[in-house]
Amino acid sequence: MDEYNKLSIKDWALEDRPREKLMYKGVKSLSTAELLAIIIGSGNRNQSAVELSKSILSYCNNDLNILAKKSIHDLMTIKGIGEAKAIGIISALEIGRRQKAFQSKQKEKVTCSRDAFEILFPFVENIGHEEFWVLFMNRANKVIEIKNVSSGGITGTVFDIRLVLKEALQLEAVNLILCHNHPSGNLAPSAADKDITTKSKEAAKLMNIEILDHIIIGENDYYSFADEALI
Repeated sequence: MDEYNKLSIKDWALEDRPREKLMYKGVKSLSTAELLAIIIGSGNRNQSAVELSKSILSYCNNDLNILAKKSIHDLMTIKGIGEAKAIGIISALEIGRRQKAFQSKQKEKVTCSRDAFEILFPFVENIGHEEFWVLFMNRANKVIEIKNVSSGGITGTVFDIRLVLKEALQLEAVNLILCHNHPSGNLAPSAADKDITTKSKEAAKLMNIEILDHIIIGENDYYSFADEALI
């Protein structure tokens, strides 16, 4: 018990405690490990919260993008990380992802594939499985809503155009951009990707809804069906 007390953050100098340091010196003064220590809340018998946070970062090569891809199970393989700490880390990273996505959503108008990529990228960044998203727009190509319409595994996801068109009608959206990510980073569209795009465009036309593009997003780049004249 003496060893545990010695490693307690409460016994550190006031200026070295992450929470107090944030309060008195500002959030910018904290290292990534110190910020992570605040999230996990406590260390273990052998490590302080900051030392445990350094172990977490080391496990991810000190790359927050790698950390963001870890599952609860992955994080729980690290000694000293239980379910509660793992959930806390994943939740904090998801808040950061959504904050970036919220900023992107404020773009008034989509004029090209690059605009669509910049809006949609934060939603699928650092996700280790495939997800399908749709950009719902009005006739002037201003964003009405951005929605996740399906999530799947590492190599694929199920996409139902009927549900997307139902959503479009409810939102009174007339222009859509489809998007899904390739966790592998390979941007080349599969035969299934091409088939989904063709069938979706044909189905949408019956309702006077236009599918303007289908974006495939990899690590930091994208593939546009419209740019390649495939839609």
